Amino acid sequence: MNYLIQWTIIGLMLLVPAHGAGQHEVTYPLQLAQPLTEPVKVSEYFVSEKLDGIRARWTGEKLVTRNGNKIHTPDWFIAGWPDTVMDGELWIARGQFEETASVVLSETPDNRWREVRLMLFDLPTLRAPFYQRVEAMNRLVTETRSPYLSVIPQYTLTSNEALDAELEAVTAAGGEGLMLHHKQAMYENGRTPSLLKAKRYDDDEARVIRLLPGKGKFTDLMGALLVETRQGVRFKIGTGFSLEQRQSPPPVGTWITFKYYGFTARGIPRFASFMRIKPTPPAQENR
Repeated sequence: MNYLIQWTIIGLMLLVPAHGAGQHEVTYPLQLAQPLTEPVKVSEYFVSEKLDGIRARWTGEKLVTRNGNKIHTPDWFIAGWPDTVMDGELWIARGQFEETASVVLSETPDNRWREVRLMLFDLPTLRAPFYQRVEAMNRLVTETRSPYLSVIPQYTLTSNEALDAELEAVTAAGGEGLMLHHKQAMYENGRTPSLLKAKRYDDDEARVIRLLPGKGKFTDLMGALLVETRQGVRFKIGTGFSLEQRQSPPPVGTWITFKYYGFTARGIPRFASFMRIKPTPPAQENR
């Protein structure tokens, strides 16, 4: 297809409003990644860093969480944003998840939002292969000229060895991992093998069942948490906590995120370590 004609088609598709004035809001598909469990032809994928932030969707009028809850932003943060549905990660920097969640999930937005960016990774309503959606995202950001809107850099690697080296470098620098998105893939609803996540560890969520007392240097402090996963698996987590977290541990009933490295023969997460308390989203808005 002629390049000019191709971009004209994409441009027209991007101009379609996310939802018309006076109409009920439309629900769009939500694409989710699968873990990378076996070698792939890496050159067929775009690779990007997996940012540890708060996933968000721009509906064309407002930001919402992946569950559809409104995210309360300052008006200046979203000023001039396009009437196009966009998927991204609200992010400050590596290692700043707690600060990002504190800012983004507050119902009273403040100037801390000036540190936040929506890092785009997809355009759900653009019916085109991912490589064209990447080009379209870059054009959108350039034309919008918002200091709070960016595209997660997408690049190509040539081998699984290069992917392993890149994953090692990103992890060593404090990153969470990598995402692989097939260049020819269309946007899908649900988990898809066209979108893969590569990490040195896995993570999951569990509910705190009991606080277990510490011993030795942790006497009079919390020593470990007894937790239960959504699958009903109970086990203890005793590492990954700061001194402050041991002094004021997550209350019983709280959901936490933990990382682990595979499973034991009994199906228990191996080397489980506390990562963070799962943030509580704002109340669902009446829409």
